[in-house]
Amino acid sequence: MARPHLSRLMRQEAIDGYMFISPWLIGFVLFVAFPMAFSLVLSMMQWDLFSPAKFVGLQNFNWLFFQQPLVWKSLWNTIYFTLVSVPFTLAVSLFAALLLNQSIRGLSFFRTFFYLPSVVPAVSSAILWMWIYNPTRGLANVVMSALHLPTSQWIFSPITSKMSLVLMGFWAVGNTMIIFLAGLQGIPLSLYEAAEIDGASWWHRFRHVTLPMLSPVILFNMILGVVASFQVFTNAFLMTQGGPQNSTLFSVLYLYRVGFEQFNMGPASALAWMLFAIIMAFTLVQLRMSDAWVYYEGKV
Repeated sequence: MARPHLSRLMRQEAIDGYMFISPWLIGFVLFVAFPMAFSLVLSMMQWDLFSPAKFVGLQNFNWLFFQQPLVWKSLWNTIYFTLVSVPFTLAVSLFAALLLNQSIRGLSFFRTFFYLPSVVPAVSSAILWMWIYNPTRGLANVVMSALHLPTSQWIFSPITSKMSLVLMGFWAVGNTMIIFLAGLQGIPLSLYEAAEIDGASWWHRFRHVTLPMLSPVILFNMILGVVASFQVFTNAFLMTQGGPQNSTLFSVLYLYRVGFEQFNMGPASALAWMLFAIIMAFTLVQLRMSDAWVYYEGKV
């Protein structure tokens, strides 16, 4: 007699669970799953938003790969930005998290101070950094001149534009820093005490205790960083418009131009799926390589 009652209870719990998550499910289907499926269909269509769509098969992919050199230019810019920005951002955010994990007076103030830039609106941040990078009266060149160092054209030179955007990214490492800080506070103090009793220096404690215990967090932040770097758009769109000489023409910015300035929704959708495949490949490679360096406590 208990089994039907238990079965009804389990069914009711399942219904309640689906009801609670139904807003998220509806939003996911309407705003994520359906647009993705629709864009896959559009990648094989010729459509300019005004005339009826026409099926063209793989012609859009052929047009992107073999007739548009800016596709490869934007992809190279994006990969360069990813390979440079992700490691440096991880290093800077980890260093900041290590500093903010110390027991010092005013720690809450410093944690807030380091985190605040990450919640500054993107447009406001771009306007601020356009002033900082101004070649004639910007703060960056003022500081360089005060230190008797050579000034730079920053985002206004094709040589330094991408690196300038990378440096700008250090301004908003707060989210990554907070995740690192949470990981650091989850490391048992007994491990550090045992290492210190064995005579381990701070470097050996960092190398053999902190990094292994923090490796899952490093992997998590690395994957998020790669995904975010392949989606870089706002700063390049607001500050450089892809210039100078297409040096900051990233893939998502070029996708925006093709889709919403030239109204070629088919090639834009094809480019979006190409980026999706590249991001997926990068993620799978990182997950596959993680077995060699990521340590999970309790894993046999």
